Amino acid sequence: MCKHKPKSSDLFRASAAFFFSLFLLAAWSNARAQTAADRSESERSDKLTGGHIQTADFEPNQPDIRLTLNVPSFRLTRWQNGKEVKSYYVGVGMKEYPIYIGEREATEVIWNPAWIPPDSDWVSSHKGVKPGEVIKASDPRNPLGKIKIPLGNSYLIHQAAGANDIGNLVSHGCVRVLRPELYDLAEKIIAARAVPISAKRIEAAKHNFKTLYAKLDEPLPVDIKYDTLVVEGGVLHIYPDVYDHGLNRPARLRAELVSSGVDVSKLDDRTIKRMLSQVTRRTQFVVDRRSIEDGRALDDGQLLPLIPKRQKAAGSRQKPEAVR
Repeated sequence: MCKHKPKSSDLFRASAAFFFSLFLLAAWSNARAQTAADRSESERSDKLTGGHIQTADFEPNQPDIRLTLNVPSFRLTRWQNGKEVKSYYVGVGMKEYPIYIGEREATEVIWNPAWIPPDSDWVSSHKGVKPGEVIKASDPRNPLGKIKIPLGNSYLIHQAAGANDIGNLVSHGCVRVLRPELYDLAEKIIAARAVPISAKRIEAAKHNFKTLYAKLDEPLPVDIKYDTLVVEGGVLHIYPDVYDHGLNRPARLRAELVSSGVDVSKLDDRTIKRMLSQVTRRTQFVVDRRSIEDGRALDDGQLLPLIPKRQKAAGSRQKPEAVR
């Protein structure tokens, strides 16, 4: 049987199709990698914001709201219509019980919540508590405080025990917020989504132990990140790697700067290592990109507290009855 000898035009078309397939595969792989990178990128990164975060005052009845949290900075931010409205400093899960990193949703806000202890050795630190027991809001053994915002799979935003929770790894995988700020967060969610619960009922819930449920018509997106190296508004922030994921490495810092458009020609590895080594569990290293490009990263860089002193001072004034 005779075999057909392919024409040169056929070979050309086959080759073109092959290389086009490779191109599509590479583009798909790059897009996938970029999507994965965006998921772990701080919401404040210049790569996502273009170098500028727009801010705005809160507006009632504007339902386009979302929450973001970058765990290493202990900063929970409320956004509305794509603009930053307010940030809250928080406590998060312990290393043994880390908070979930990824996208979650809130579907309700609950005042005076009961607590059902999980089947975990963490519960053993609470005297007289058994897994599965329903512990009412009025019970001093209940650690949730006045409000909880469920995020699914037993993850919560709830009240902090006090100022010492803020900026620390303190919970069983939950986000802890000081009571006045948690009140503010809950009430703004309700007002933005126009949930039909009166201010009078909310005020009453603050002063009694009756459980009050506020269901949201549409889920509230809550995006939890873990990013220790962030260029925000042209300023590099090196946050502590609080869960010891091994992210604060010279190669990663250099790559972060390059991908953020920072000229690193005057930044040697010795300087990078010294920048990283200055960060402690409760501090961040901060330096302007211009100082990095001028070769003055160490001279101009500052070691700053993770939690601003004014936040600590405000938290210390929380009333004793809120501590549980």
